[in-house]
Amino acid sequence: MSEDTSIAAVPASLEPAGAPAGGTGHSTALTRYWAWLPSWGLITAKHLELRKRRGVMTSVLVLTLALPVLVLGFRLAFHLFDPKSYGPAGSPSTFQSLCNPMAEFGFIVAAVLGATAGTSDLTEGMFRHLVITGRSRVALYLSRIPAGLAIIGPLVALAFTLVCLVTSYEGVPQPASISVSTSFPAPSGPGQVGGTVSVPVHLSQAQLESWLLAHPQRAGQALGLPSPAAAARVDAAVHRQIGTAYSDYTSQETSQLNPAVNEMAKIGLWLELVVGVGFLVGLGLGSLIGQRTVTVIVMISLEIILTPIFAATAIPYFLNGQRLDVGIALDQLRPAGLASGTGHAGPGKMLFGGRGVLNIPPMPTWAMISVIAGWIVVWSVIGAWRMATRDA
Repeated sequence: MSEDTSIAAVPASLEPAGAPAGGTGHSTALTRYWAWLPSWGLITAKHLELRKRRGVMTSVLVLTLALPVLVLGFRLAFHLFDPKSYGPAGSPSTFQSLCNPMAEFGFIVAAVLGATAGTSDLTEGMFRHLVITGRSRVALYLSRIPAGLAIIGPLVALAFTLVCLVTSYEGVPQPASISVSTSFPAPSGPGQVGGTVSVPVHLSQAQLESWLLAHPQRAGQALGLPSPAAAARVDAAVHRQIGTAYSDYTSQETSQLNPAVNEMAKIGLWLELVVGVGFLVGLGLGSLIGQRTVTVIVMISLEIILTPIFAATAIPYFLNGQRLDVGIALDQLRPAGLASGTGHAGPGKMLFGGRGVLNIPPMPTWAMISVIAGWIVVWSVIGAWRMATRDA
């Protein structure tokens, strides 16, 4: 069969974008050059195919939406029928308690959907029929990316929007000040010194330093100085301990206040990035292995076994190897509104406001970005290469 005949036999939904009806020469050369790009018809066909897989779609819907709907629904109902015993449905702790598992489940669900998109044609025996149409195999692979992301992305956005609305409109009133507890190593020996003080909310480090200097009595109480302390001693303690004091202030502000709108936007973008990475890695690994079950097991093991181990303990002589785990990089990028304040603060806080909840030293920001981008690019290239070289 000649090339012209095979191209003419391609269904309209699989025809390359801008392909000429029967032209040759320069138009045909351009068509061949851009043949690796998926057409709109090819993307929509794959999107429809994924949506018709009822088992997978049911799992995606349940694991994405069930947690926020059930938790917030029960909290709203309890507060409605017994407001004296049950507080408002939205609170900072509820917001964090929902968003953190949404990221974990979202990564796994996106990986399952990606594995399905990467292996369904093989398991159903349709890959041979797609190949004989003459369509570029790279285009067949790339069409799966927007088709799958168009499913998982809006669902995660819907779940997160629900959490934000309940937190903002059915949450606790926001106080004008928060109670901050500080703890510092004692300067004259072993032990800790510190105290608790009420501080205005939404202060930068410079503003907090200025406020402490303007209120020496409260500053001395917060820094654990004996009362009354000399003004010069208070000033020296403030300048010396402001970094640690501000870290305590921001972590406790996160636990006592609802996230601001801009912080919610950062968290939403971070959640979409997490599920996007999960989908692309699952798609590439599924295309490489050719079996959905094995791919899903590997991805679940990565998310709930390997990544927590790497995040909890620095393994001697293997710290840089731990940092190559994409889950570690995504965790360091975690926005400050979801950070518990127990992990290391590091260079990652300059992107997305991230502070992370890692118990290992953070990597430089450029390395964090490189790890995330590397996983996306490498697994996409591996998946496309395997589909291009697989026997039909």
